[in-house]
This record gives sequence, C-alpha cells and structure tokens, in this order.
Amino acid sequence: MTTPAAPAAPRIPEAVHRRRWAILGVLMLSLLIVVLDNSILNVAIKTISTPAPTGLGATQSELEWAINAYTLVFAGLLFTAGLLGDRLGRKKVLVGGLVVFGLGSALAAESGSPVQLIVFRALMGLGAAFVMPATLAVLMNVFERDEQPKAIGIWAGGVGLAIAIGPITGGLLLDHFWWGSVFLVNVPIVIIAVVLMLALVPDSRDPRPGRIDLVGVALSVVGLVLLVYGIIKGGQLADFTDPAVLGTIGAGLVVLVAFVLYERRSDHPSIDIRYFKNKVFSAAIAAIALVFFALMGVTFFSVFYTQSVRGYSPLQTGLLMLPLAAAQLIFAPRARLVVDRFGVRAVTTGGLVLLAAMLAAFMILDADTPIWVLEVVFFLMGTGMAHVMTPTSVVIMQALPREKAGSASALSNTFRQVGGALGIAVLGSVLSTAYRSGIQDKLGLLPPGLRHTAGESIEATLGIAAKLGPRGDALVGAANDSFLHAMHVTALCGAGVALASAVVTALFLPGHAPEAPVEESTEETVRAGR
Repeated sequence: MTTPAAPAAPRIPEAVHRRRWAILGVLMLSLLIVVLDNSILNVAIKTISTPAPTGLGATQSELEWAINAYTLVFAGLLFTAGLLGDRLGRKKVLVGGLVVFGLGSALAAESGSPVQLIVFRALMGLGAAFVMPATLAVLMNVFERDEQPKAIGIWAGGVGLAIAIGPITGGLLLDHFWWGSVFLVNVPIVIIAVVLMLALVPDSRDPRPGRIDLVGVALSVVGLVLLVYGIIKGGQLADFTDPAVLGTIGAGLVVLVAFVLYERRSDHPSIDIRYFKNKVFSAAIAAIALVFFALMGVTFFSVFYTQSVRGYSPLQTGLLMLPLAAAQLIFAPRARLVVDRFGVRAVTTGGLVLLAAMLAAFMILDADTPIWVLEVVFFLMGTGMAHVMTPTSVVIMQALPREKAGSASALSNTFRQVGGALGIAVLGSVLSTAYRSGIQDKLGLLPPGLRHTAGESIEATLGIAAKLGPRGDALVGAANDSFLHAMHVTALCGAGVALASAVVTALFLPGHAPEAPVEESTEETVRAGR
C-alpha cells in the first residue's frame, strides 16, 4: 500500500500568509500618497501661480516644470528602481523610497521660489519611482496565485481612490492653510507607512536579478528632459521657430533615437525593444500614452478655467472634478464585461472616440456656461477613460508571457507617465502660445517689462490688473476672453490626439483579448524575516 504524497507546502511562509491583508493595506497606503500628491497638486497650481505672499508667482512654464519634474524623474527611473528592488530587497527599496518622498515633500512645502519647488518635486519623483514598482512586487510575493487577482484589484482601486479624494483634500487644505500644506500633508502619512512597513512587511528579492542599465537610464532621462524643455520654452516664447527651441527639441529627439539604438544592442536593456514588434502590444501602449497625453493637458487648463475664469475656490474645484474620478471608479471594474460582449477593439476605440468628443466639448464652454455642463463632460470623460484603460491593460499583460508581466507593467506605467508629461508640455505650450497671441494687443498701455510678464498666463495678467486698481479692470475681461479662446484651441488639439489614438486601436487591436503566450516557469524566493 502506497502512502499518499503529502501536499506541497505553500510558497508563502505561514507567518506572512496570516498577515497578508494587513500587508496589502500598508502597500495601498504607500501607493496612495504617491498618486494622491499629483491629484492634490491639480487644484493647487492656480494658488501657486498667484504672486507672493499667497503663492510663489510661478509662471505657466514654471508650473509645467513643477509637474513634469516629478513625472520625468519618476518615469525615467522606474525600470532601474524595479531592478534595484530585485537586487537589494523590495522592502529596503520601498522604505527608502518613502523616506526620500517624505523628505522631498517637506522641502517642497517650504520652497521659497518656483525653482526650488521644481527641484524638490524632482526629489519627490525620485522617491516615488522606488515606491510604485516595489508595492506590486511585494504584493505578488505575499499572496498565493489564486488570491493575486483579488489583491491586485484592491491595489488598483487605491489609484482610483486617490484620484477621487486628492482634489477635495487639496481644496480643504488650501481653504484653511497656505499652499505648502498640499505637500506637507504627505509627511505624517509617510511616517505611519514606514513604521507599519518595518513592522509587517517581509523582504523579498529576485535570486537572478537583471543588470542595471545606467547608460540607457541616462539617455532616456536626458532625451526626455531636452524634448520637454524645448516644447515648454517654445510655448513660453510663443515661437517654436526660435533657434534655441528647435535646437533643444532636436537634441532631445537625437538623444532618444540614440537611446532606442543602444537598447536594441544592449544585453541588459531598460526597455526590451523587441516587445514592440508585437503590434497589439504597441497599439495598447500607444493608446495608454495618448490617453494620458490628452487627460493631463486638459486637467492642467481646466483648473484655470474653474478658478480664474469662473471664480470657484480650490475646494469647489476639487468637488467639480469628482465626476471624472467617480466614472472611473464605477465603470473600470465593469469594463471587462463590456469587453467580453463587444471585444477589445470596439470598446477601446469607442472609449477613445467618447474621450475625443468630450475634449472637443470644452469648445462650447464660456464664462457663464451652466456648471452642470462641465460636470457632464467630466463624467463622460471618466467613462471613456475607464473603457480604454481596462481593456488595454489586459491586452498589454496578455500579449507577453507571464514571466514578463513585471516588464509589461513597468512599460505601461512608464509610457503613461511620459504621455502625461508630454501632454502637459505640448498642450500647456499651445495654451500659452494661444493666450499670449490673444492678450498681446490688450497690453499696449503697460510698460515693456510688465507687458511680457502679463502675457505669460491668465494669472499673471490678473495679478498685474489687481495692482493697477481701477485702471486694470479692462484687463480682467480681456484676460478671460483670451484664456477661453486659448482653452478652445488647446481642447481641439487634445481631441485630435484622442482621435489619432482611436485610429491606432481600430487598426491594430484584436477583436478579443489575445491568448496568453506560452509561459516559462520562474521561481522567486521570499524571506519571511522582517
């Protein structure tokens, strides 16, 4: 009589398995502050652009850099941060990232100039780059395979929660405290997260970590910074034919081409260029990048519309943006059911067409449009996004073997961040150029020095109009009219980008999600020690 074989021991140590849901809560808290910070900043940019002592008097180009400094560092270091976590241990990297993020937040809150804010935002991006990939890697190591989909769903829900509560939190803080409070609020959350992390989360690492591609990282960051700088500078000067602008943009493109060529030949690339031979994968990645290109650009100018033109407070602006987040929370979990019925191509393309239509709808908004119209536009934008992000994320993960899931996820995050950065740079520059062109003729009575400053943004014009007293009243109406024209032009450009993305998905995405490729088994060790 043969003795039945004993069941295989679980891959996760029992002590870790028992506290897995508490660990997930700590990971979500870490993720929450990284995502929350950007959504909080969305309602604070108008306040930061206000002259001192209320704000920093940041110009539109400086505001764009305050946002993009974070995004570019985050996107540029995402792969390297993941590899360092594999090599040094995910818990160590995660705690280190949180500490750097908290330090950057405290310094950003005390910034005395726009330049200091930009530098400290870059430091926050450095910390965030080490937090984001480590949270998902730790999650995959504390849950057994059958519970991983549920855990990842809850983890992803944290992003939607942060998008929803960020603007409201920012509005409440700005109603009662100074602008730096939107950054300082991160510090106590970071302290709590670090303490819980040290107490609950086990460490883990890859027994066969990849080599770090320092050359590739340097080329990608330098190329993106040069490209974005040139685009923002062109908007600031309202002249994209300026030799310095063309030279900077050209240099950025040359460096990015060198990055692609280097990655193709490297035996340890940051980005495996071979993935993009898969047309389905490339189309899905492009759709995500272009969606965030349009979304981040629209979010940037919509805050000035609600606060500068319509006169709403930061808190009211946060509440007005709730439909955008609510639609994503409602429809994103259910989008898979729609995909099952109609297919990936139809749902994704339809979502992008809806998004394009809502971007174009900004052209009907003026200074006295009923505010419920904006709410409907935001809700339908969120609906469109939900039906783009869910199916494309599934396609990206299923287009590659499971052992490449980490790389696929990192690529998705990287292109989302880069798309958002370019959206703010390009659409922000379009907004700045169109605004300066519209207001320039109305600034003839101002001294030459003030004339250039007043033409940079609506906040700059309104700030100078306030200093002029009754003589500046005529500038207020002119500033509102010029901004609305610039917003309409920018929204039309965003709609065009969304439509271009719809064409890409209609041509290259499959009717239904592709079958998962053959997997290769890979094992990863988990250490239960704290």
